[in-house]
Formats: sequence, structure tokens, C-alpha cells
Amino acid sequence: MSSVPYPAEFAVSLLRDMLRIRRLEERCAELYGESKIRGFLHLYIGEEAVATGALHALEAGDAVVATYREHGHALLWGVPMAAIMAEMYGRLEGCCRGRGGSMHLFDAARRFFGGNAIVAGGIPLAVGLALAERMQGGKRITACFFGDGAMAEGAAAESLNLAALWRLPVLFCCENNLYAMGTALARSQAQTDLAAKAAAFGVPARAVDGMDVVAVHQATRLAAKQVRAGHGPVFLEYRTYRFRAHSMFDPELYRDKAEVEAWRQRDPIATYSARLIADGLLDTAGVAALEAEAAAEVEAAVACAEAGTLEPVESLLTDVYTPEQQP
Repeated sequence: MSSVPYPAEFAVSLLRDMLRIRRLEERCAELYGESKIRGFLHLYIGEEAVATGALHALEAGDAVVATYREHGHALLWGVPMAAIMAEMYGRLEGCCRGRGGSMHLFDAARRFFGGNAIVAGGIPLAVGLALAERMQGGKRITACFFGDGAMAEGAAAESLNLAALWRLPVLFCCENNLYAMGTALARSQAQTDLAAKAAAFGVPARAVDGMDVVAVHQATRLAAKQVRAGHGPVFLEYRTYRFRAHSMFDPELYRDKAEVEAWRQRDPIATYSARLIADGLLDTAGVAALEAEAAAEVEAAVACAEAGTLEPVESLLTDVYTPEQQP
């Protein structure tokens, strides 16, 4: 019996998208080391199964709200890789004209509402988007991604309560990678079962293996269907792990190397590739072809960013002051 319950084309597309995220992130790390990407950079390496499985379970027109570790979410929600890379470079061709950078990717036309640098900052926004959809009589849902650290914030508690009280169409997607910056979950939150914490607000909640793209997709598909049917919000706790430090500035003195290595053995890309091969849905040559395809897309995006345009000094105050206030 197949361990991947999907037609070959869709099954392979999940691996393709995880590889696209991984190769983009790895290249960004290299470019950061070359000082071509500046500021903060938070990598998603190790967590690709969450964004891939979850976003493939949503429908066109739904809204997505993410955190500052959002490159993969933006990419899979349709923001072109070239626009993401140009944004990293601070170029006008970026999705925010170079003004947002790594932490603030945004594309209103595609209903990708951040990129939010404030921990838990996107959760109330998601509730507002869902309320607007309800008031307008629409059927779209809002998926809000956030980390385990956000569950310690008052904004999360208030948002869960209001969404449950008003039965709003929000899918709360908690990416629990066990560390809020450098603080282990057990050192900051008395209740470490985050699904149970959400359930206390009357929100249906469950935990999911965030290292398994199939488990993520199936759980998210069912949850999204429930939210879309008008039954109110659902909370999913994706138990995952980031292989890299919190950010490129992080000396990572708080995690044991053996712990990181143990999680690396569950690399979502390696384990899923093995399943596809075992099921006869792909062979090693096919995996290599997907790798090459992802690498080519990344290099094309880098070339676009390298050739991009810096904002002229004369327009730096645009959107900072109203025309009447311009100095």
C-alpha cells in the first residue's frame, strides 16, 4: 500500500515546493554572508513541510498572514521568487519596492498579508481579515502562521477568544519549533501542549507532525474545510524544528548539537523523497531533476535582484510623509 495517498503529479509537486523553499533559503544564507542581503534574516530550513502541506490545502482567494520567517509562505502563495529576492536586496523590483526586506514580504493582490516582525503581531490582523470577510458575506478563510513564542503573548489569547466567540473563519497555524528565539518552550510556558492551550478558548485544536508534509496537508485540508463551512476557527499545532539558528545573528548557544542532529534525521525533504521513491512515484533521477529545477529558479531570481534598481534618494520620503508634509 502506498504511503503517499496522492496522484503522482500532486505528490511530486509537494516535493518540488519544499525543494524550492530549501534552495531559496540556502542561497539567501550565502548572499547574506556576502553582505548582499542586509538586516535580519530568519531561515525556514527544516520547516518546509509546514508551509508546503498547509498552503496546498487552502483555496485561491484565501488570505495568508505570516511571521518574519515567511519566505517560503510568500513563495508558495504566488509571490514570484524574483520579487522576493529583489526585496531581500532592497530593490525597487521587490514585492514591497525594497522597503520591507526579509521580514516584511507583502503582496495585497495575492492576499499575502505579511511578513510581520512583531511576535504575535499578525494574529489580530488575521482575526480582522476574517471579520471583514464575514461582514461582506464571503466564503474565504484566513490562515495565520505564527510560532510557539506567540502563544505566550496576550494578543494571541485575545484573538483566539474573539475568533471563537464570533465563530470567525480563521485557521490558526502554530509552527511550534520548540524555541522562541533562544528560549525553550518549557522555560517560558507552563502549558507546553499548545493545542490544549488553544482548546481552552473553545477552539477545536489538534497537534500535527510538522515534519511530515502528508500529515500536514491532510490535517490542514480537514481543518480548512471545517472553517470554510462556517463552524468557526480551528487551531493546528505543527510540531516542527528549524535546523538553523533563530536568525543569522544568533550564536545558537541554547541548543545541544545532538538535539539538532536528531531532528535532522527527520529532514522532511529527505524522508518524503524516500517515500516517493519507495512508492514508485519518482526515481533518483527525478529527484535530481527537481533539485536542478529549483536551483535554476533561484539563480534566475538572484540575477534579477542583482540587476535590480535601487530607490533614488529623491523618493526616500515617499509614503513616509503626506505630500503636504514633505520637507
